[in-house]
Amino acid sequence: MTKTIKATKKAAKKTSSSKNAKVKSKRTFSTYEAAYKYLCERTDYEKERHVRYNVSTFDLNRMEKLLAQLGNPQKKIPMVHIAGTKGKGSTATMLAKMLEANGYSVGLYTSPHLLHLHERIVVNSTMVTEGEMVELMNRIHAPVEKVAKTDPPSFFEIMTALAFLYFADRKVDVAVIETGLGGRLDCTNVIEPKVVGITSLSLDHTLQLGGTIEKIAAEKAGIFKKGVPIVTVAQHPAALTVLRQKALELESPLSITGKDIDFSYRFEASREYGPHTRICLTTPTSKFEHLRVPLHGTHQAINCGLALAMLDKLQNIGFKIDLEKAKQGLSEVSLAGRMEMICTDPRVMIDAAHNASSIHALVHAIGQNVPYDSLVVVFGCNRDKDIRGMMQQLQYGADKVIFTRSASARAASPHDLAEVYNEVCGKMCQTSSSLGEALLLAKNAVDKEDLICITGSFYLIGQAKARFMLKPVH
Repeated sequence: MTKTIKATKKAAKKTSSSKNAKVKSKRTFSTYEAAYKYLCERTDYEKERHVRYNVSTFDLNRMEKLLAQLGNPQKKIPMVHIAGTKGKGSTATMLAKMLEANGYSVGLYTSPHLLHLHERIVVNSTMVTEGEMVELMNRIHAPVEKVAKTDPPSFFEIMTALAFLYFADRKVDVAVIETGLGGRLDCTNVIEPKVVGITSLSLDHTLQLGGTIEKIAAEKAGIFKKGVPIVTVAQHPAALTVLRQKALELESPLSITGKDIDFSYRFEASREYGPHTRICLTTPTSKFEHLRVPLHGTHQAINCGLALAMLDKLQNIGFKIDLEKAKQGLSEVSLAGRMEMICTDPRVMIDAAHNASSIHALVHAIGQNVPYDSLVVVFGCNRDKDIRGMMQQLQYGADKVIFTRSASARAASPHDLAEVYNEVCGKMCQTSSSLGEALLLAKNAVDKEDLICITGSFYLIGQAKARFMLKPVH
């Protein structure tokens, strides 16, 4: 009898080992390259020439089906949601660093990336590794294929699901999630956040989101959830009306920095920090006085104020926040692609200013923070941008403009950009077929005290940074 039991157990163990071996052999991706190739073969609306913005292309039901196959990881951790036209990534990063400094394990999901896909998924300032990505891709492959039988998930939907899965695996205390396009139909909008933040709104992605500030605001307000506190910054009156109405419908308290929340900022210069901005923000539970903003520009002061206000809201719902630790975390913030100097001889700066409002803020910030004799701008952007609006702002700061084409399939022709620029201001400019050619033209036009600024598109500044790093990137 005993021998029979032992034999049965041995057989069972052998069968179990055999099954485990079969499971292991079913791993779809054995290398990072294979997993990466599969992911990049999915439809990527960030690179599509023409993107239809509707419930078919951007289908939250499809995203919900995919996440359900994964056990709904987005429901296992507290999350914060941030939408807006500009400043989302900066605000999200500053908030994440302050939470991390307070001892929390913090997930951060942002897009797009500059050099490496893994920049999008971060826990405590550390990107997801290649090995972790392979494991995640192996786990998500079958669910993706199952959903794909009727409705294939897109690149961004898979990336977002991977982020949620990774954050749940790591058991983060909180995840800070930035929307991709818009808000209402964005696949990140399946989450139930603890706090919502809306950064500055202006015209961008008008072909998809609408050509008025009211339509833009309505799309961003689509991430509001019933009863969830919302924080925003000073907005165009028409945009604010839309935000207020949506918040009222959902009985969600809406606070505005500089109005409902005491907030102010000032520009100054010191021997220790050079030119910089300081802010003050006071609520019944938090008080930040003369806090130095870690990123250049008054627009970053506004983003910083929003991050602080969101931190205060989290404190009000139970997060334990030490304000001194928050200040320390904020002081450690640095952000690639935001007024980043990537070369000193000649001086070359990159900045991801991709709409008229951002170009205005960039020109102003350079004038305040970077001394130069002449400013040469290398510019390229996508066709679906507010090109005329950007040209109108560009004319006020650039002494010389060189238009080029980014690697994006949606990139505008340099000659078309030059034509609009001439119509707007009548100034002379140059065109180049590639970034390399544009940089040669720029270098020949500058002296030691001049500044080259590459801007207009994430793709373009990503190319520029990779070029100066002199190593291949995905």
